[in-house]
Amino acid sequence: MGKIIAIANQKGGVGKTTTAVNLASALGFLEQRVLLIDADPQANATSGLGIDVATVEAGTYQVLEHSCTAADAILATDQPNLWLMPAHLDLVAAELELVDKPKREFMLQEALKNVRHEFDYLIIDCAPSLGLVTLNALTAADSVAVPIQCEYFALEGLGKLLNTIRSVQNLQNPDLTIEGMLLTMYDSRLRLSNQVVEEVQQHFQQLVFKTIISRNVRLSEAPSFGEPILVYDASSTGAENYLNLGREILARNTQAVDLN
Repeated sequence: MGKIIAIANQKGGVGKTTTAVNLASALGFLEQRVLLIDADPQANATSGLGIDVATVEAGTYQVLEHSCTAADAILATDQPNLWLMPAHLDLVAAELELVDKPKREFMLQEALKNVRHEFDYLIIDCAPSLGLVTLNALTAADSVAVPIQCEYFALEGLGKLLNTIRSVQNLQNPDLTIEGMLLTMYDSRLRLSNQVVEEVQQHFQQLVFKTIISRNVRLSEAPSFGEPILVYDASSTGAENYLNLGREILARNTQAVDLN
């Protein structure tokens, strides 16, 4: 049974999509079967894998409204061990269309039941909001990875996200855990970056991933070529960072299985 990890933070510009695409790619390179689910109406994870959003006929939107099955919405990619459930342009309407439906928070969870056994990991790229689509992602997920940028407003809004996670744990998904806090856009030359790292590590302790994602030009360039960083420039700092994150997640989950 594949583990579902939602990449979530309602604050924009923290590296959610970059993390979703490149973590999924790294896990694929580490010989895990991975499904990347684009649950953001901006569809950047879809275009980040070189797929023209305008050509998508079935995606997360159709799956949420049950007009197609999850299996029908999954596309093969040219990346090793990586499949994609793309975002359809209509996903922006999902918030309004699902609002009156019964069990509206459970649509994605229900849809993924028939495919999650085919993958080792399912990574969900969430929108920068705490709306109904993101709530579906959190209800479907086993855990949440939270990217936090090493900048001045790093912890702004984080309390609201943690409250939402607690609410989901209480109402929809009691088994939801926090996979980890991921520090992104780190620049070792800046005092502020180092202060944010220290503050987050002190506050969240064991929840913080040891891997830190450095600010990296090649990492920023890769999406415009429709490639994950491991394909665009495998020798870059960004590629090394995300491979290390993939290894860390595999190690954490292996330890969890051993403990059980």
